[in-house]
Amino acid sequence: MARLIGVAILIFVIIIAASSASYVVQPGFRGVEVTLGKVSTVFKPEGFGWKTPFITTIVPVSVRQQTRELTADCYSSDLQQVKTELRVLYKIPESSVVKIYQQFAGDPFDSLIAPRVQEALKEATALDSAEQIVKQREAIKSAALIAAQKKVGDIVVIVDVVIQNIDLSHELETAIESKMVMQQEAAKASFTQQKAQIEADTVIIKAKGDAESIRIRGEALKLTPAFIDLQIVEKWDGKAPLYVGGANGGGVNMLLPTVDLKNK
Repeated sequence: MARLIGVAILIFVIIIAASSASYVVQPGFRGVEVTLGKVSTVFKPEGFGWKTPFITTIVPVSVRQQTRELTADCYSSDLQQVKTELRVLYKIPESSVVKIYQQFAGDPFDSLIAPRVQEALKEATALDSAEQIVKQREAIKSAALIAAQKKVGDIVVIVDVVIQNIDLSHELETAIESKMVMQQEAAKASFTQQKAQIEADTVIIKAKGDAESIRIRGEALKLTPAFIDLQIVEKWDGKAPLYVGGANGGGVNMLLPTVDLKNK
């Protein structure tokens, strides 16, 4: 009985030792090997592997693209407070896995990325007024992204910075809205004025054209009396009149038979 208990204990110890001597790095992660507090300079790739039991630990570090939300309180060039909500997309390259584990405690986003993104955004918003920050959100975002990438360096790849929301004080939002309404009304009034001017100019041009046409016709009649005959011929439909009046207004009006006219 004692022998069986001893064998069972031995098998249990062997199983524990074997499980402690192996590790698995999941897809999208790299392993940092730590032996008695000493970090290996070479990371472990994803998959199964062996390690020294009990004294070596494999710490997983994600190399996938990650997304974290962030807030930042900034000030514009006209000293207005601007609160922004961000979404930061980043990833850790393989070459930085060991360095980040050694130099930054905990999540690298909190200790490395977030402070530098906030600083970069504050620098970008300080160059424009609050109104311009709202209107030129994409330009502010691009400037903040470039500045953040320079501050972080190549130890972490900041893929993008997305500005989800910009909050201004209620008084400032009301003032900006009133200004935009006034600008829209001014633009509408200017369009109405231009339209009225164009319509007036069109009437004047048409009137000048009609007057010029009348003048040309008058000159033609004055210089060439036969012009009237030409006008009559141009407008005649080819049908002879059914009534013929007497000469000099005298005589009797005659109704010509339609059949005879057709025959002729």
